[in-house]
Amino acid sequence: HVQLVESGGGPVQAGGSLRLSCAASGYSSVCMGRFRQAPGKGREGIATFLNDGTTTYADSVKGRFTVSKDNAKNTLYLQMNSLKPEDTAMYYCAAADAYVGRACVRWNSWGQGTQVTVS
Repeated sequence: HVQLVESGGGPVQAGGSLRLSCAASGYSSVCMGRFRQAPGKGREGIATFLNDGTTTYADSVKGRFTVSKDNAKNTLYLQMNSLKPEDTAMYYCAAADAYVGRACVRWNSWGQGTQVTVS
């Protein structure tokens, strides 16, 4: 399994920006992604990054969030702009060891999570 260490969350005002980082160690996964879970809600997949550079986004964040990866640092970034109160959640980084088409499957490594609070 890959070890994932997250950073970058915190409080922010609506309309503001944050960048989340997820540093991976162990090996380079074929796919990394970001999930979030708001209080009382289920976990939502919001972005994925395949090693060929393919990205996918949930409709809820499309156009506002951008996922990227620094391969030299094996670090995934999530740039979040135009944040809304409904983006408040615990954000998790994850790594998958397989994909089907553009869909990452077999999420088998998870970060500790970082809280994002938008007010």
